[in-house]
Amino acid sequence: MKRLIKLIVTILTIIGLIVFISFVNHKIKLKDEDALFKTNGKIVEVNGHHMNVYLSGNPNSDFTLVFMSGAGTCSPTLDFKTLYSLFEKDYQIAVVEKAGYGFSDISDISRDIDTILFETRESLNQAGVTNHKYILFPHSMSGIEALYWANKYPDEIKGIVGLDLSVPAAYQNIKINTFLLSAAKFGADIGLTRFLPYLVDSSSAIKDGNLTEEEKELYKVIFYRRTATTSMINEAKMIKANAKKLEEVDTTNVPMLFFISNGDGTGYSKEEWRSFGVSYLANKQNGEYQFLDCSHYVHNIAYQQIFEESIKFINQLK
Repeated sequence: MKRLIKLIVTILTIIGLIVFISFVNHKIKLKDEDALFKTNGKIVEVNGHHMNVYLSGNPNSDFTLVFMSGAGTCSPTLDFKTLYSLFEKDYQIAVVEKAGYGFSDISDISRDIDTILFETRESLNQAGVTNHKYILFPHSMSGIEALYWANKYPDEIKGIVGLDLSVPAAYQNIKINTFLLSAAKFGADIGLTRFLPYLVDSSSAIKDGNLTEEEKELYKVIFYRRTATTSMINEAKMIKANAKKLEEVDTTNVPMLFFISNGDGTGYSKEEWRSFGVSYLANKQNGEYQFLDCSHYVHNIAYQQIFEESIKFINQLK
């Protein structure tokens, strides 16, 4: 019995030392990286917290293209850069970084769909966006917000280009693993992620996109500050309720073009993942889709094809 107790104490001591060393190392690294953690976007205050809005391109264009990140994407501005840079010559680009993402504050404010949408729209207004003829480019879970936006403010949304976006059916039977989310947050908070460089190096923006070396370094700086944040976890916990709320009001027939991946990275098989988007569009009057033989972060892999097909789609909306 004494040996067992001694073994347990030894194991707990080792774990405690690992946590302590990791945490101290993390805090030192964060301080060293402070000078790099600077945005070239606009910081605005919404709902008592600060949000980062990146703007670029032509402010006098016919439409404002709004890029909306998927769940847990640490740096939306850099994640979308490979794609949105292709549009900058002719269109105004806006990337809204939600609470807990990128350079925006981490906040414990409600992540219900109405609050998220209010903050997105208000941040665009405060950032100085005056052209409210929006074409939305949502990735993954932001599909729920984009479709809800089109239903609630139909005069603002002229089209939706889905970047492997999610629709309500994708969340009907999903189970949110709160323990795993909490474990991920704990690991990120104490800096264990720094000892697992594969996590950031395998990010699609770094692995597949065309970011510069300097941008990749900035992405890593952001990754270690914006992984499994409180805001992200609260958003994940609310997604089933948010998807259901969209489903209850969804009558929009705004023109849509969905780019649908092979399902890799979504947790679903190719057939099941593709069926969600196809079935959703079957009930819409102005929807079309294209299958892409690539994984979930389509905008960092098939960006040239997405750009060319999106331009054709946008030209039809003028």
